[in-house]
Amino acid sequence: MIAEQILTRSEEDYVKAIYNLTLEGEPASTLRIATSLSVAPASVTNMLQKLAEAQPQLVLYQKHRGVLLTEAGRLAAMRIIRRHRLIETFLYEVMGYSWEQVHAEAEVLEHVISPYFEERLAIILSEPILDPHGEPIPNRNGEIAANDGAVQLSQVQAGQRAEISRVISNDQALLAYICQSGLQPGIAVNVLTRNPLDGTLQVALNDSDQGNQVLGEKIAGAIWVLVKLH
Repeated sequence: MIAEQILTRSEEDYVKAIYNLTLEGEPASTLRIATSLSVAPASVTNMLQKLAEAQPQLVLYQKHRGVLLTEAGRLAAMRIIRRHRLIETFLYEVMGYSWEQVHAEAEVLEHVISPYFEERLAIILSEPILDPHGEPIPNRNGEIAANDGAVQLSQVQAGQRAEISRVISNDQALLAYICQSGLQPGIAVNVLTRNPLDGTLQVALNDSDQGNQVLGEKIAGAIWVLVKLH
C-alpha cells in the first residue's frame, strides 16, 4: 500500500496535474499548470512554493525553470491516480455509470475515500489493472505499467492497422461521442485515408457494426492505439 501523506484536495490536484504534465521527464511550467487546473499563474506559484517546502518535499521548483515531482510527490500522485481509476472502474462495472460519466464523479470521490475504502474497492473489483478508458491503475506500491508503445490515432498513416489501447480526455461530450461511435479499447481499426490539409482520418472499425468513421484531429488525438506491423 502506498504510504499515506495527508494533503489537501488542492494539493492532491496539483501533484496529479504535475505528474501528468511531466510524463516525458521535462519540467512543467507555471503557465501549463495554470491552464491544466484553470487557475491564475500567481496561485500556481504560491502552491509550488508550498509543495517545495512540505515535509517531505513534494516538488523540485525553480522559478522560470519549471517544476518536477520528488519521489514523495510521485508517490502522492500515484495514490490519488490509483483511487481515481479504481473509482472509475467501480462506477462503470458495478454502479452502471456510462463510460463518459465516470471521470467527473471520480474527480470528486478521489479526495474523500479512505485507504480502507480504496483497499475494499480493489478487492471487490478483483484487482483491476486498467480503468474503463484503458488507463493503467497504479498498484499498491505506487508502481504503474510502463508505456505500452501506444501513439495517438492522429499520428497513424493511411494504410496502417491499429488496436485502440486507451482514450484520454476529460471532455465528457467528447468521451460520449467516442463511446457512441464504438471507438473503445480493444477495437481494431484500419486507417483508410488521411487528409493532408486538416488531418482528418477515415477509419474502418473491425468487429463492429459502426462502419467507417470520419474523425477530426481532436477526436483522433484523444484515442491512443497500438500500431500493428503486419
